Amino acid sequence: MLLEPIANIIQTLDVNTISNERKQTLETLVDYLKVKQNENSPIRLNFICTHNSRRSHLSQIWAQTMAAYYDIKNVTTYSGGTEATAMFPKVGETLVNQGFNIDKLSEGDNPVYSIKYATNEPAVIAFSKAYGDGFNPSSEFAAIMTCSAADEGCPMVFGCDKRIAITYDDPKLSDGTPQQTETYKTRSLQIATEMKYVFSSLSETL
Repeated sequence: MLLEPIANIIQTLDVNTISNERKQTLETLVDYLKVKQNENSPIRLNFICTHNSRRSHLSQIWAQTMAAYYDIKNVTTYSGGTEATAMFPKVGETLVNQGFNIDKLSEGDNPVYSIKYATNEPAVIAFSKAYGDGFNPSSEFAAIMTCSAADEGCPMVFGCDKRIAITYDDPKLSDGTPQQTETYKTRSLQIATEMKYVFSSLSETL
């Protein structure tokens, strides 16, 4: 069972606000997932951006959450970058404000976080890493490029069986401004709405 505040937010998300053009982009991921589902194969999604600090983490967390919300089995989400930095603290703050339970498991330049979205599901372990890090799958996964810089700068993602570009504007542009909190909230909810569209489409085939 999802944590109640998260379930309440999901119920308010309106997939009809997604443009038809954007839905066409998301359908590439839906089609990939349907193939895996029909094969009863494990679904592994690795969300990749340049620094694995903002958009890739938000996408990973919301994809795993939506899979649980729609009871889509055998889904494991990951994230990575073309280089490792750290999960930006505002990402964690934003997710806490949206109902997630987050514990910091380690300190240092690249802390490790436990992010809980449901009462009986394992927490997502979040930290910045290169997409090919041993923590991530090395084969039979979809590489989902969440920023144009990573999509352009990483022409080959080794081991993936599908590469899909679903890019988002970087909330980093608002850092240090009065708009920062609202920008991160908006970006998180945009990603949540799009992952709701993806996984609700999948659940309709069950």
